[in-house]
Amino acid sequence: MPQAYVYDAVRTPFGKIGGSLSAHRPDDLAAHVVRALLDRAPGLDAENVAAGTIDEVVFGNANGAGEENRNIARMATLLSGLPTSIPGTTVNRLCGSSLDAAIVASRQIEVGEADLMLVGGVESMSRAPWVLPKTERPFPMQNLELANTTLGWRLVNPEMPAEWTVSLGEATEQLREKHGISREAQDEFAAQSHQLAARAWDEGKYDNLVVPVPPANKRSSEVTRDETVRPDSTAEALAGLRTVFRPAGDGTVTAGNASPMNDGASAAWLGSEAAAGVLGLDPIARIIGRGTFANEPRYFGEAPVEAANLALRRAGLAWPDIAAVELNEAFAAQSIACLDAWTADGLSSPDIVNAWGGAIAIGHPLGASGLRVLGTLARRLQESGERYGVAALCIGVGQGIAVVLENVNAK
Repeated sequence: MPQAYVYDAVRTPFGKIGGSLSAHRPDDLAAHVVRALLDRAPGLDAENVAAGTIDEVVFGNANGAGEENRNIARMATLLSGLPTSIPGTTVNRLCGSSLDAAIVASRQIEVGEADLMLVGGVESMSRAPWVLPKTERPFPMQNLELANTTLGWRLVNPEMPAEWTVSLGEATEQLREKHGISREAQDEFAAQSHQLAARAWDEGKYDNLVVPVPPANKRSSEVTRDETVRPDSTAEALAGLRTVFRPAGDGTVTAGNASPMNDGASAAWLGSEAAAGVLGLDPIARIIGRGTFANEPRYFGEAPVEAANLALRRAGLAWPDIAAVELNEAFAAQSIACLDAWTADGLSSPDIVNAWGGAIAIGHPLGASGLRVLGTLARRLQESGERYGVAALCIGVGQGIAVVLENVNAK
């Protein structure tokens, strides 16, 4: 059976909602990372890619209701100037969408249906539209309410149990109650995320992962760095922030110990061994395990625990074998819950998790986050020379997703 390899991975800087990337359409951000990948492949003529060279484009996106035009993969393919003969499909597993895109593509490679796949993910939470539901009859007499599609539940089916449809923040409060996670622990985790991300940027860890985004218009400027990283963040400063989803004294989740809302895009080359000759690149890592898991929607934050455990079993590995972990930090509380569970199963140290910072600092543009964690994991393993790593994300409505990578040049 052919093997699926990661050959390269890039992403834009992540901009805060309403910030430096808000003037960019999501389809333009997606096309930008596609062109960046093409430019970084010496074996390809970026201006004249031969038909049939790329088997398919698969993108992840959590909100196709606006400028994504439902199928952002196809839009990115056309806007980037690739041949119109390259098919494109978009997958939606909410926060895990682009990691799911990598899973879909890796399976196509492993069954022999493709040699070279371009995968990506994108989200503009700034430009997510409001939607107006259609009425059951024309000219209704009652008022209609616009729904914000940026994040969370909307147009909820009344048959859904109310305990399932609480906000993501309230669900996290319930999860931290279940696991006994304190406000202090959450703020300490969040501050460390900022400090690690800032240090990684300063040390050049992201130089080969992040591609600048040129100005969208005369009123904007080039974006070169993640916009929500706060190098001076401390647990003491975060402790002064008010709780968002519950009153003070009962709540613990704040804007400081949760991931922000962001804009951004990510992309990667996945291919078989034969893709090396096409791209003119050597593979970085091999995909050796995949896993998804589902549980009660309000406990979505702990779903990565079993998703990663399943991916490890399928790879024939256990937690003591793992040298690096990239876990998307939707909230500090859910991240701590996952780390505690994996530590009980043999994770060597929490220090191997998000060593270059996480989403609380870097940001979480939903559809782009899966390939951010996968690309960062591949580059971390490449730099350290260690062999195995896990990339995982929690997903709203009670799901988790994970991939296990093997460094093909491990010590």
